[in-house]
Amino acid sequence: MTVITLAGTAAALVLYFRPRGGPAGGKRLLLPVRSGSPLILLGIVIALIYVNQVLVTVYVLRVHHGDPSFIARYLPAGWFRLARGGVLGAFARWFPFPRLLAPSVLRVQAFLELPFVTCTYLTVCRWFSADAYRGALRLAWPLSACATATFCLVEWSLRNPYTVDDLVLRVASGLAVPLLARWLLAPGPEPTSSGRADRIPGLAGLGVFVVSTVALGAVVMTVYDTALLYNLGDLPGRLPETAAAIAVLAAARAVAHAASRRESPREPGPGTQAVVRSFGVFLVLFAVPALPLRYAMLSWGTRAGAAAAGLAIVGSAVWSGVSGALTRTGAGRGRLLTGLGVSALAGAAAGSAAYLLSRGAFPETRFLWVAAAFLLCGTAACAWLDRRAGTAPDPDPGSGSG
Repeated sequence: MTVITLAGTAAALVLYFRPRGGPAGGKRLLLPVRSGSPLILLGIVIALIYVNQVLVTVYVLRVHHGDPSFIARYLPAGWFRLARGGVLGAFARWFPFPRLLAPSVLRVQAFLELPFVTCTYLTVCRWFSADAYRGALRLAWPLSACATATFCLVEWSLRNPYTVDDLVLRVASGLAVPLLARWLLAPGPEPTSSGRADRIPGLAGLGVFVVSTVALGAVVMTVYDTALLYNLGDLPGRLPETAAAIAVLAAARAVAHAASRRESPREPGPGTQAVVRSFGVFLVLFAVPALPLRYAMLSWGTRAGAAAAGLAIVGSAVWSGVSGALTRTGAGRGRLLTGLGVSALAGAAAGSAAYLLSRGAFPETRFLWVAAAFLLCGTAACAWLDRRAGTAPDPDPGSGSG
């Protein structure tokens, strides 16, 4: 896992920072680009995942008499808490030829996991800014390769009667997903002829982005716990919090859409720009090694390798973001760096509090809360310093692409 993490990080850094000829990167796509939304594709993938869970339940109830031990014994504890009885039980009793549903166990999910991960990440990048979305799409191939290698390594470590089938399907998904992503998803407007990229979100827009991302994260964790681990029986207990997360997500995206239609008289100040630009670069670079980093932090690899990859990504993102802010705003280097140091301390304090308060949550959920607290409080500190220095932030900023 460490090798995958380091290789993915290196690929992200090289491909992201390499010179690109012209606004489109010097190369044409293999297929014409269609206008599509990663959020819509994510919804379709989630629907397919849950349809497959229903079919898995039918198969286990009818063919294995409700006993999933034929496959659960190959997997860690906490899998295959099936839904039973009610409408699903009646559907299972009615379903004809249930033995034909055998591929629904592990095989279908092996193909769908990568599009689920990819669409989730592309959705978040699109919400942040068109620049981040374009950057993530440019890295679709290394993202797919890194995630596929990680999935295959985990698959091999949990060998079962379907492992070979799963590996073939994961490789097929790894080839299909980046092609479809580049074909179906529009990359957004390119920078203008002056070389200036699209307007970045200010503090208010960043708040909407964070709320959207946290809400989406809650939905994703529900899918992970109830569907990707085959625990459809846990879904009723997760429905209230998931419905609340969906409602918050819908409201946040409505606010973002309304804000994107209004013109803003000025951009954020230099400190705010430096933080937000750095985070945008981090968001793109982190996409490639995100999955192996997650497993490395869960003892599937060396923590030293994960830390090295994380430091390389953070350092590169900060360097790029600060350089971009200095170039665009003409701010004084010393004052800007001092302000960023203050904002880092404020963000670290908020992130530490979020870490302590989220004890007992999923590791991914905990990381999300820490990152959200760090980003919001650090940016708020920069916005306050910008205002004191006489470079007021954007009073009515957009919140990225809708």
